[in-house]
Amino acid sequence: MPDFFSIQKKDSHSRARAGTIHTAHGDLQTPCLMTVGTKATVKTLTPFDLKKIGVGCVLANTYHLHLSPGEDLIAKLGGLHAFMQWDGPMFTDSGGFQVFSMGHGTVADEIKGRERRHAKKRVLDITEEGVRFHSYLNGDERFLSPESSIQIQHKLGADMIAAFDECTPSHVDKHYTRQSMERTHRWLDRCIAEHRTLKSDQALFGIIQGGVYPDLRDISLDFVQRSGTPGICIGGSLGKNKTEMFDVISHAMDRLSSEKPVHLLGIGDLDDLILGVEQGIDTFDCVTPTRNARHGLLFCSNSPDHRLRITNAEFREDTAPIDPDCDCEVCQNFTRAYVHYLFRAGEYLAIRLATHHNVHFIQRFVRQMRESIVEEKFQMFKEQWLG
Repeated sequence: MPDFFSIQKKDSHSRARAGTIHTAHGDLQTPCLMTVGTKATVKTLTPFDLKKIGVGCVLANTYHLHLSPGEDLIAKLGGLHAFMQWDGPMFTDSGGFQVFSMGHGTVADEIKGRERRHAKKRVLDITEEGVRFHSYLNGDERFLSPESSIQIQHKLGADMIAAFDECTPSHVDKHYTRQSMERTHRWLDRCIAEHRTLKSDQALFGIIQGGVYPDLRDISLDFVQRSGTPGICIGGSLGKNKTEMFDVISHAMDRLSSEKPVHLLGIGDLDDLILGVEQGIDTFDCVTPTRNARHGLLFCSNSPDHRLRITNAEFREDTAPIDPDCDCEVCQNFTRAYVHYLFRAGEYLAIRLATHHNVHFIQRFVRQMRESIVEEKFQMFKEQWLG
């Protein structure tokens, strides 16, 4: 896939770069934060909202869509794009992430120090063949393998798909991390073979694993680069805090000399985006903008840490927009007092307005970061937002 990715500009003082991923559903300009639509929907927003906001790519989840409504029904109805009426680029993860998150919590849970307690262990067994697990919907036993993951993603029809992997947490030891990484490499070979069998034109992304161990990351990086996949993801445990996370990312990007797009899985706070792009990351995905919106935590450029909690009493009579510098339709038409009231009253519109604002804010933020690279002003952009 020689024309899959092109680079328009590289920053003179860092690894930051502005590029374009070319897909059958249009070009995706990078850097990009993919908007997460786990179940073929971005909660409270329509695809037409997303288009108006300027979302470049939607990421959907193989595991959830496999359980409901099922990839066969989605394929029968024309694939994900037709099913959800989104005509732009799409990415599906492999379902392997759930092997990690169901058993141990998410990558963000680890980095942010959150504990994850499960009333019932859903992952039954991880073997060479794949993963047996209980459906969270009805408790039925299910099985995912490298081959079935690729088959499901083929039927879903996203432009970009991910290889099946096990995402190990930071608390497992190096011996297990090595075993898991090596199995993930064998699974990647099987994903590639199945992808070729299906004669799919979807762009397959291999995933670099190895946990927090530099030597294992080196082995995995070399393996994934040799595999020849059109794209590369950095996945797995990225450490127990952001310092460790960027040590892992920096180490990987020091050795990654590929002209292929590099995707950082499951990370996307404002500082993560800037520091990740500075290291050479092209695309990200993260639920933070939409999840925070549902809890009343909204982006605001002139607030401490660039966020405000709209449910706080201080906003009860505040007639300012959520962010005076934001040009989204929420900030242009509604006050903090109104959005505060909606949340306090438990109105559905509260979540819709908050989600619209957060998604608009961060998409505009990423577009401005891209422009700063093109204009050789990335370091100024970084200083503006991070100090």
